[in-house]
Amino acid sequence: MENQEQLTQVKKAERWFDKNYKLLMLIPIMVTIVCFVYLVIFYSQNQSFILKDVSLSGGTTITLNGNIDADKLQSALEQKYQGNFVLRKLTDVRSGQVLAVVVETPLDSNIVKADIESALGIQLTSENSSIEFTGSNLSNNFYNQLMIALLISFVLMSIVIFFLFKTFIPSIAVIFAAFSDIVMPLALIDFLGIRVSAAGIAAFLMLVGYSVDTDILLTTRALKKREGTLNKRIFGAFKVGILMTLTALFAVLPAFFIVTGLPDSFRQIFLILALGLVADIINTWLTNVGIIKWYCTKKGIN
Repeated sequence: MENQEQLTQVKKAERWFDKNYKLLMLIPIMVTIVCFVYLVIFYSQNQSFILKDVSLSGGTTITLNGNIDADKLQSALEQKYQGNFVLRKLTDVRSGQVLAVVVETPLDSNIVKADIESALGIQLTSENSSIEFTGSNLSNNFYNQLMIALLISFVLMSIVIFFLFKTFIPSIAVIFAAFSDIVMPLALIDFLGIRVSAAGIAAFLMLVGYSVDTDILLTTRALKKREGTLNKRIFGAFKVGILMTLTALFAVLPAFFIVTGLPDSFRQIFLILALGLVADIINTWLTNVGIIKWYCTKKGIN
């Protein structure tokens, strides 16, 4: 009796999927279009697809060690720099005590050092602080090289996909899903006003690889396997693929929310990967699965 009820529920789910998969696959497509338009507008206003931090735009990074009054420093620098700086606190995981304060700004290091000393009433030395200055030309060259590497990795991934499946529509579906997995978190990062570091660009590079594994799994199961019906193969791929994605997601989220003592660049990697993995769930299991279902139906692959 229980098995019969399960079979009935499965058949209802299959009928619902067969009826609505075309509508469902349009949802991530529309979100991707909105995100892409937002990025185009963002680029026209900022001449870049991201807000760059000091490592990509050049400037001064000063790390203050010890229990610094971060609120007092924030208030003093806000009056002088009018928001043209970023202040971050590194805290102890257990006690919440401030271990260090990091100040980033495009201004000259000597000016920033003098302003911090005036605000805190202390003298900055090599024992209680560290100062790094990155030239704008070096940072811009580094940024350009990272963007070229990201573009090349995406192109090479696309070539591999076309070589693997040798069919246009399934290959385009995988590539579109990978493209959306990058566009969606990038648009959200820009909307939140987060300044992306070199580590953040590396996270987007990682997404190129992370985003295609479930799409390849789905496409391979649907096109090259013949065990069971098409819906059963898709559902089997979904069970494996969603487990893969959720495992990776549950690995990076605790590192972002719980381990507050990590360097900001590490937490940015975890944030971008988490956003990309969430985007991968909807792009793979709504859009890509809909395209593959439609393609197989048209080709008579059951």
